[in-house]
Amino acid sequence: MPLDEKELLERDAKRNIGEELLQAVKDIKAGRVGRVSTVEVSPIASARMRIGMTQSEFAKMLGVSLRTLQEWEQGRRKPSGAAKSLITIAIKKPEVLKELLAA
Repeated sequence: MPLDEKELLERDAKRNIGEELLQAVKDIKAGRVGRVSTVEVSPIASARMRIGMTQSEFAKMLGVSLRTLQEWEQGRRKPSGAAKSLITIAIKKPEVLKELLAA
């Protein structure tokens, strides 16, 4: 059964939040964490980061809206046409795209 507001206040009055946070940081540094999460980065986002562009810059280069690029990176939509070709180059040969953009 959940604690009521009075019980929560009584419990929290006995806590040392600063010490709890410090201990949590020590546990993380020591590798003693209860849960580890991994985030999978999409190939499009990975290619964009390898080129060193922000989402806004990459979207502008591809000729699409920022929102469209975000949906591609999150897997909600798939690119087509010229954007798909440029993204394929960015994924397979990011150095080529970097070189072209630097010129």
